[in-house]
Amino acid sequence: MVHPVLLCGGAGTRLWPVSRKSYPKQFTRMIGDRSLFQASALRLAGPGFAAPVVVTGGDFRFVVTEQLAACELAAQAILIEPAARNTAPAILAAALHLAQSDPEAAMLVAPSDHLMGDDAGFRAAVQAALPAARDGRIVTFGIRPDRPETGYGWLELEAPTDSAVPVPLMGFVEKPARPEAERMLAEARYLWNAGIFLLTARTLIAAFEAHRPDMLAAVSSAVEGATRDLSFTRLDPGPWGGLDDISIDYAVMEKADNLSVLPYGGAWSDLGDWDAILRESEGDADGVVRQGRATALDCHDTLLRSESDALEIVGIGLRDMIAVATPDAVLVADRSRSQEVKAAVARLKEKGAKQAETLPVDFRPWGWFESLVTGDRFQVKRIHVNPGAALSLQSHHHRAEHWIVVEGTARVTVDEDVKLVTENQSVFIPLGAVHRMENPGKVPMVLIEVQTGRYLGEDDIVRYDDVYARGQGAKG
Repeated sequence: MVHPVLLCGGAGTRLWPVSRKSYPKQFTRMIGDRSLFQASALRLAGPGFAAPVVVTGGDFRFVVTEQLAACELAAQAILIEPAARNTAPAILAAALHLAQSDPEAAMLVAPSDHLMGDDAGFRAAVQAALPAARDGRIVTFGIRPDRPETGYGWLELEAPTDSAVPVPLMGFVEKPARPEAERMLAEARYLWNAGIFLLTARTLIAAFEAHRPDMLAAVSSAVEGATRDLSFTRLDPGPWGGLDDISIDYAVMEKADNLSVLPYGGAWSDLGDWDAILRESEGDADGVVRQGRATALDCHDTLLRSESDALEIVGIGLRDMIAVATPDAVLVADRSRSQEVKAAVARLKEKGAKQAETLPVDFRPWGWFESLVTGDRFQVKRIHVNPGAALSLQSHHHRAEHWIVVEGTARVTVDEDVKLVTENQSVFIPLGAVHRMENPGKVPMVLIEVQTGRYLGEDDIVRYDDVYARGQGAKG
């Protein structure tokens, strides 16, 4: 069996405003009907593949389980990083976890935010690379390039090859300048570095023993000191906190002498910016891609995307442009400068704009909510509770609440009173009352919440009981 290791870190800031730190691109439907994470999990599922090991941050643990469940999948383990430390510690933690039961476990390490057009073809490539991995090789997957891409790292081979099995890897090439990328494309012995690796847990641990024994010791302590939190495994934050923020390439791959590469000719993109979304999406005869409520007049080679049914985006006479609108932010950029969106997000953070990192929709283990109207001493929210889900039993020091059910049925607790509230019915939650809302049904429950009080922050919660094991002060 091949054990997929799905990496769910990163903020995807170059795909702002759709991708943000509070809900990054891997969990978003960037192209198609599923999120990139779901598409990645399904690609590495089925005969020959074990359930995945997922490495993610604490804020996204319930998003991972919910999105896997929506695909009728489940993880064999979800490892929670105490803090983001790039790919090297995350991958090593997964290897050490797998080695606890089988040091020879073959692990396929893959980012969860990439796009591939031929899932069956990639699974076949994995099987072709498996013998080399079991023989102690570190196999990386190189993508056959079709343009002089400057946004990717490249892999160097000894000579051009049509091989469908792993061949020796000469070295890694950093993201090149345009002339260098054109030269490598013409020589035909260079591939794009997809950041996907197939190797055994033992092989990876040995690489860290040889090249980064300090990191191996710290991550081993973090794995050994891990604690269970519901179905999640929380790595020990003590040793984890002192780790370097470093990629797997810099930590060990560029130093290893047992590297091979499998040339892969199928479609692939890391969807690293909006130009990639435009390039990989199906457009009209003029190269215009419309996503959501979008209208184009005399536009060419342009992306128009609206994230709201209430917001129509209109382009007139646009050439090589990116225009993306969300309920709280709009991006307009020349497609050739889409890599600079990351710099724009940094500028927004400097000026304290909340749009830099957070979406207007706030996701929770039980569902999500969005703020509709905020004023002096009041706030109106729409709250969506998943079937069978429940908010914590809680009270507030500073606000009272009115709940009006608009879809489904809610089971509402207010102090000692428990009752069902159906569509078009409402209930009042006095300040200080101990309360809870649950969705006992099999369809989503939606209600409008009107908060009134002198402080309306999400941290005004005294929590008494929570099925998601969140502590005091946690939101939602």
